[in-house]
Amino acid sequence: MGETQSESARDGWRIEGLPADRPFPEDADKLSLFGQFVGDWDIVEWRNLEPDGRWSTGAGELHWRWILEGRAVQDVWSTSDRASGRPVPLGTTLRFYDPKIDAWHSIWVSPVNHVARSFVARKVGPEIVLESKNARGIPIRWIFSEITHDSFRWRAEEQQASTSGWLMNEEMRIRRKPMDRS
Repeated sequence: MGETQSESARDGWRIEGLPADRPFPEDADKLSLFGQFVGDWDIVEWRNLEPDGRWSTGAGELHWRWILEGRAVQDVWSTSDRASGRPVPLGTTLRFYDPKIDAWHSIWVSPVNHVARSFVARKVGPEIVLESKNARGIPIRWIFSEITHDSFRWRAEEQQASTSGWLMNEEMRIRRKPMDRS
């Protein structure tokens, strides 16, 4: 019989070549845009706009790591199970800097929600803005703002055809875990 996932995790299972300790030295400056988030975070407040117009709330965790010789950053977003409080992984994002476009490629994958979405990300003033289109072809953006060493705000917006404005449909307030000094 093969190992279970939990046995593998206890034994330090990992994919060879995936983890990295630091950013790739030649690109360290450009890699700092998302590299600043490497570490462990608590999602203190998570609001999601439901189809009926009300906001649901939750909490969770976020874990960022350097991967692939430090040329990319990967994170795992988890919510908290309301009954047990244990983390439930929702998805992962792979991000890497592309010097040809002077921007980042960011790919969100959520098997739980049956979604894979590709973004292009750039620093816009004090914010990091990721742009894409949803499954209906409507422009969307994910925005990191109010960024400090120990906290940031993340929000998702969808462009409104009727007003050419943007509607926020998800928001998180995120704080670095106290023990983490990455």
